[in-house]
Amino acid sequence: MSQQGGRPTGRHEDDWWEELYGDAAVDDTGPATAPDSLDDRFASASGTLHEAPPPADAPPPVPPPPVPPPADASSADAFSADVPPAPGVQAPRPFPDGTAAHPPGPSGPPPRGAPWGPPPAAPEGPVAFATGTGLPGGAAPGGAGGAAAVPPPPQEPPSAAPAADPRAPRLEPPPDPLPSRAHVGSRPPTYDAEPTALPDADPEGLDDLVPDTVLDGARYGACTLRAASVRGDSARYRGEPRRDALLTARFGTGEQALVLVAVATGGRAAPGAHRTATEACRWIGRAVGLSHARLVEDIRAARRGDLKSGLHRLTDRSLGRLRADAAGQGLEPDAHAVTLRCLLLPADPACRTRVFFGVGPGGLLRLRDGAWQDIEPQVSEVRGEPVVGFGSPPSGPPGGDHLTLDLGIPTPPSPYEPSPGSSERGGAPAEPLREPFRFRTSIARPGDVLLMCAAGFADPLHGERELRAHLADRWSRPEPPGLAAFLADVQVRVKGYADDRTAAAVWEA
Repeated sequence: MSQQGGRPTGRHEDDWWEELYGDAAVDDTGPATAPDSLDDRFASASGTLHEAPPPADAPPPVPPPPVPPPADASSADAFSADVPPAPGVQAPRPFPDGTAAHPPGPSGPPPRGAPWGPPPAAPEGPVAFATGTGLPGGAAPGGAGGAAAVPPPPQEPPSAAPAADPRAPRLEPPPDPLPSRAHVGSRPPTYDAEPTALPDADPEGLDDLVPDTVLDGARYGACTLRAASVRGDSARYRGEPRRDALLTARFGTGEQALVLVAVATGGRAAPGAHRTATEACRWIGRAVGLSHARLVEDIRAARRGDLKSGLHRLTDRSLGRLRADAAGQGLEPDAHAVTLRCLLLPADPACRTRVFFGVGPGGLLRLRDGAWQDIEPQVSEVRGEPVVGFGSPPSGPPGGDHLTLDLGIPTPPSPYEPSPGSSERGGAPAEPLREPFRFRTSIARPGDVLLMCAAGFADPLHGERELRAHLADRWSRPEPPGLAAFLADVQVRVKGYADDRTAAAVWEA
């Protein structure tokens, strides 16, 4: 049958196929200009998938910033997917024969052959099929006729660090100090090192209970404060309360602030000695707090005379309240006798003056250049006129104030002189002599350690050289010890000394 449905007219029955799809047909199918071979189809498929595997030993590519995909996905290859084209330059498209086109740029080595070419005679590594785009920097992924991956050159090991110059200063931190010892001397004390019995408690007076140990610390200006009060071994064993009281307080703010450290000790046989010591610290703390602004001015101006007289009045008033309280209870005036020792520390970094004052025995020592110095003012030095270094010289001329007239006004009796009704003058028994007022100002230097302590800690320091050497080694470090380390140092035991231990130390920066 013909194309019109008629019978064949002598031509071959399949001529209609040639007329429709043969060479004489109309060019409506758009024949390709390149031969359609198996290799051409493989190159087109590999370029479309973008899945050319990288060489096994090639370094991982650096991920680029996100770039929108090219308009013609079939024109990209394995490396063009990782390296975006330059701005304004169209992405290269492969030629019909499979070779890749490079955008204009720096000249590099000529493109390699097609990946379907014959492999090299002796490939050196795994073969990676790439479309010929150069690696960053102009290097090609493989050799001619094949994409043989070249292993990267071995990295050289890092050179050893140069030997340190023995003459160069060492920046290593200093070694930690030796741990604090449990005791010094040939034998440990008889008592246990830890608390044994608690004091008896009154259900109606639980406010009178005092803890076994008190620990405090602070840092102001150029000084660092550490303070501790520990019940003695004897009191721990017998279940007695700690007779030492410790108060640390700051008055004011900024460089106008003043830090007070007060240590008080009640009488050994006096009832309620721990309450008396606590009250003494509170009274002197209140008095100093109300006058702290004037005290800071006097300390900065180095007015030792004003400081000594003012602090003497504050101390007498505070202890006088205790004596009045004892008299109100029908007790002897010395029933509430206490020793009181105080330290004033200005918070101004430019002020290096440290002021000590109080009454009663104890210790005031200074650790300078690894050696202890006893700077406790002696009783003979505080009686009578002020002494240079412990107070202020008389304000008048050396021979006295000759311009003052004697107006006949009687002066109050001195607390250190016998009263008119004393037994020395044939009268009634006199009031026991009070402890003299002690005063000392000290100019601190960087690296100094100023130690103020009650008698329970001052006695073993004065009597045991090994304890002084141990604390000097521990406290001569550039940095002050922490609270726990300072407490361990205060608790170093010495046989024959079992009283309460209270100490306050100041490290100067």
